[in-house]
Amino acid sequence: MKVAVIGGTGLIGSQVVKKLDAAGHEAVPHSQSTGVDVISGQGLDEAVAGADVVVNLTNSPTFDEASLSFFQTSMDNLLAAAREAGVGHFVVLSIVGVDRVPELDYYRAKALQEKILAAGPIPYSIVRATQFMDFMDAVLSWTADADTVRLPATPIQPIASRDVAAAVAEVAAGAPLNGIRNVAGPEILTLDEVGRITLAHKGDNRTVVVDPTAGMFAAVKGDVLTDKDARLAPTRYTDWLA
Repeated sequence: MKVAVIGGTGLIGSQVVKKLDAAGHEAVPHSQSTGVDVISGQGLDEAVAGADVVVNLTNSPTFDEASLSFFQTSMDNLLAAAREAGVGHFVVLSIVGVDRVPELDYYRAKALQEKILAAGPIPYSIVRATQFMDFMDAVLSWTADADTVRLPATPIQPIASRDVAAAVAEVAAGAPLNGIRNVAGPEILTLDEVGRITLAHKGDNRTVVVDPTAGMFAAVKGDVLTDKDARLAPTRYTDWLA
């Protein structure tokens, strides 16, 4: 199959392209660097022409309220181009529990993206993943100073980006789900636990302090970002760090 991977030069997209190519498909990466702009629509018709599948891995440049407009416009443009090109399967990557954290603008925006896709004219699949291991350093940096890292005890189920890419590639190569597949890491840890494991691995002597008000994940209530019934990826966090 020919697969147009929009956002195909990023962390997940570049790995999806490699996995699809290795499986014998023709995966073509598209991004702003290749002349494709999902907001203006520039290059979209050419990007999806002849594609059997479109995988949309583009992301909003901000996590605030403006992300709602980004996903509305980008999905409208992509779906219109894909419909005109006769694409038979449209895949997006989303977040486990995304519809259960309305307090976060970005999560509401991703939930909107899912709704637009499900209501659209093309058979579809949504892959929801838990929090990426690759972003844990960034999460810790949001609420850190010279002596401490403040983190809420939010339960998460970290997953390696390579495992996310494998799940997206598998879904893209299959029949449309017309629904959602959840994928998650193999273990549930609280965010403060992840912080201690990460700092210990780096030999960082700062102290992790549990602070229920610290950072973006402070808005998350309960264990909505985890899913014990998801398809579990093989990579454990300590193995990924190693």
